[in-house]
Amino acid sequence: MFSFAAPLALVGLIGLPLIYWLLRVTPPRPREIVFPPTKILRELKPDEETPAKTPWWLMALRLALAAALMLAMAGPVWAPSGVVASSASMLIVIDDGWAAAPTWERRVAGAASIIESAARAGGPVAVALASETAAPVPGDGGRAMEKLRSARPKPFLPDRKAIGEQAVAFARAHPGARIIWISDGVAQGDAAGFAHALKESGASGVEVYVEDHAPRALAAPTNDAAALSVDVLRTGDDASAVIDALDAKGRTIGRTTADFNGAPRVSAKIELPVELRNEVSHLRIEGENSAGAVALLDARSKVKRIALVGGESADQAQPLLSPLYYLEKALAPFAQIRMARPGVVDPVQALLAENPNIMALADVGLAPGETFDALSRFVEEGGTLVRFAGPRLANADDDLLPVRLRRNGRVLGGAMSWEEPKSLAEFDATSPFFGLPAAKDVTVQRQVLAEPDPGLADKTWARLSDGTPLVTAERRGKGLIVLFHVNADANWSNLPISGLFVEMLKRISAMAGESTPSGGEQSSTMAEQSALAPMRVLDGFGALGAPGPTAQSIPPGFEGPASAEHPPGLYGAGEVFVAVQTLRPKDGISAFDFKGAGLSATALRSSSQLDLRGPLLAFALVAFIADALIAMALAGKLRLRPFGAATAALLALLCMSAATDETRAESAPKSASSQRDKDVALTTRLAYVVSGDAHVDETSRLGLDALTQALNMRTSFSPGDPVGVDPAKDELAFYPMLYWPIVASAPQPSAKTVARVAAYMKQGGTVVFDTRDALAQRVGGAPTPETQWLRDLTKGLDIPPLEVTPRDHVITKTFYLLDGFVGRYANGETWVEALPPEPKDQAARPVRATDSVSAIVITSNDLAGAWAQDKRGQPLFPLTPGGARQRELALRGGINLVMYTLTGNYKSDQVHVRDLLERLGQ
Repeated sequence: MFSFAAPLALVGLIGLPLIYWLLRVTPPRPREIVFPPTKILRELKPDEETPAKTPWWLMALRLALAAALMLAMAGPVWAPSGVVASSASMLIVIDDGWAAAPTWERRVAGAASIIESAARAGGPVAVALASETAAPVPGDGGRAMEKLRSARPKPFLPDRKAIGEQAVAFARAHPGARIIWISDGVAQGDAAGFAHALKESGASGVEVYVEDHAPRALAAPTNDAAALSVDVLRTGDDASAVIDALDAKGRTIGRTTADFNGAPRVSAKIELPVELRNEVSHLRIEGENSAGAVALLDARSKVKRIALVGGESADQAQPLLSPLYYLEKALAPFAQIRMARPGVVDPVQALLAENPNIMALADVGLAPGETFDALSRFVEEGGTLVRFAGPRLANADDDLLPVRLRRNGRVLGGAMSWEEPKSLAEFDATSPFFGLPAAKDVTVQRQVLAEPDPGLADKTWARLSDGTPLVTAERRGKGLIVLFHVNADANWSNLPISGLFVEMLKRISAMAGESTPSGGEQSSTMAEQSALAPMRVLDGFGALGAPGPTAQSIPPGFEGPASAEHPPGLYGAGEVFVAVQTLRPKDGISAFDFKGAGLSATALRSSSQLDLRGPLLAFALVAFIADALIAMALAGKLRLRPFGAATAALLALLCMSAATDETRAESAPKSASSQRDKDVALTTRLAYVVSGDAHVDETSRLGLDALTQALNMRTSFSPGDPVGVDPAKDELAFYPMLYWPIVASAPQPSAKTVARVAAYMKQGGTVVFDTRDALAQRVGGAPTPETQWLRDLTKGLDIPPLEVTPRDHVITKTFYLLDGFVGRYANGETWVEALPPEPKDQAARPVRATDSVSAIVITSNDLAGAWAQDKRGQPLFPLTPGGARQRELALRGGINLVMYTLTGNYKSDQVHVRDLLERLGQ
């Protein structure tokens, strides 16, 4: 709203004193009286007197007025970057590792101020990132600014050696060049070598700028039988850090606080039930938006449930003589141990009923029967069976073994013996134990031998120094069978009482549940089959997203460090994936000592530049008015009492008007917003995201309005009129579902807006993205502009794995029974959050569903275009291929979507009511 207070005040300040002066100095019209000329001339006196000299303070005011006008015409700008502009060449090196991510926007703003200062001075400027290896090329300010705006922090700490060499080359190629280093303050990444290179580069000046934020990080996450723990690292003087444990959907499961107590590295523990800890997908430091502040957990981090069964009889089982004693001690640190209760007739089947991940049999022979069949099914369906040799197994005859065994085995001093105990050979590169040290103090006195069948070498994971197998394995179905050719106690070998035994069992436990070959018949090509492709990787800010073009597969046993080729994230496919961490378990972070390196670090200022022309012109105007008033006062033509009263009145009017305008400007939007939020909170409504395209927004409104009418007529749900929302401003929590039509020409939302949308999805909201490009999509072709726009948007969202809507998804049965979702087009696919794999024994169940609603639905069929109707109820747009049936199916699909977001898996329970009653025996 325009206010007239300021113009009126300005006119009053200038005009009223002038009018008052004119009225006071203009004499009344004289009467016609005739005097003698001589007398008239004698009595005449001058009305004005010129002082002998101008007062010094008035002269200073006039000089300041002239100086302000001249400076204003020069266009001065105050740049608070602390960098003195010059025409010399300038190289700006920016650390772009994860440690710079929390303050990245301030770093970019500070660098932009430096670039603008250099551009005004006319000097060439080059921007280089610490992760780059290419030579920086100087150019104008626009080119440098373009590169700066496109830069993003990396999820690793780059090695500064390459950029140090390029900085030296730049200084030598441009004599008198200046080098500015915007550092992240972390010593890792060869900061000392880079600082030495800058000092020896020969540049005319080296300036270092740092932010006041001290990075924090997580390392070495472990999930063992006791608790979920992680190491917390710091570089500053933080007293504590809050660590959140989140599941795959971003929901917080647990939280703990790590108190540093003056130490740079402490261990934090999150104590939760094992079932909840196994749901944790990653740990994050609260308020620290960087890849270093995130620790990922994979399938190897889950606490496995391991069942133990021994072959000895109850009266012979002594604690220190039982193989189960050594197995329990070795497995207890990282697994849940399950053992059958005393007196159980069939301990194997009793333990299988507890759904273990691994079944370990110590010297147990298996005869054909129910137990053998149950174990076979356990392995075929994905279980891991670990068997240990012994007298009973040596003479057993069953095929739940990876290899055929010879009778009686091999004993020190026997017929098939060696003269002295044998030690271990080094583990092959194709073995899951590769990387573990083959301890020479581990010896074997007795073992069971494998028949030299073809393929025995491929099934061997560990062997003795003479080449005989010590551990063999074979994939069977979805599961794995592993055989230790020695017993689990210390009678045959000292392996069970060594630390190597614990590490070997830990590797086997981590593999439990994997469906990719890790040995056995195909281990000759294991190196190729075990290479895991990047699935989801972390960006510099610590958000999981799609891998970039430089991400490559990791080899078997990869342990880092993270790099551009192997960024931190999840590698694999499906349920089989491993995590690559930003920091390795023994990595640390520390603040770099700039003074010790001979450099002086200055705080980076990221304030925007201030154009001084406006303040200078305002000062000149005020000085001009003051000069005029002072001149009038000195001439005796200005009386201060009435002028002061008028000025005070005008100033009061100005303040009251400004306060009224400000109050109106602030209160009007707030009251309107609060009233709208109140109405939406009281009445559930459908909402669509305003795209900025008037035609698309009107279609969305009419489409949701028609869907609202259908819901009112066909269901018990009576929503209010649909509304359009702006995710950047409006509160989204009041809407159960958002319909978001994609417009390729619309600008991408800001990072803050994307964060609001992500929070809405994590808190239970559902967003239906409609690209409306089903007719333009081509199989195997380039993505359409709408699809590419959506991909760019979802990079900032923590999107779960998606799948084309299966026919047994609950979303197809919430109100109507549907085969799919059509809209204005019928050839597009609808994607939802991927469901867990369906168990074999539930193949006949009509519906699969999880405990929550999919936070995202993606379609390309233009749903709102099919729903939209005019005031007479007539469709607005034609359909492809067309027909009333397609429009009806589109409307039914919309009703199913709304019911799904409101009821979740309630309908799946209703569909399964017959099965539930059967289970309850009703």
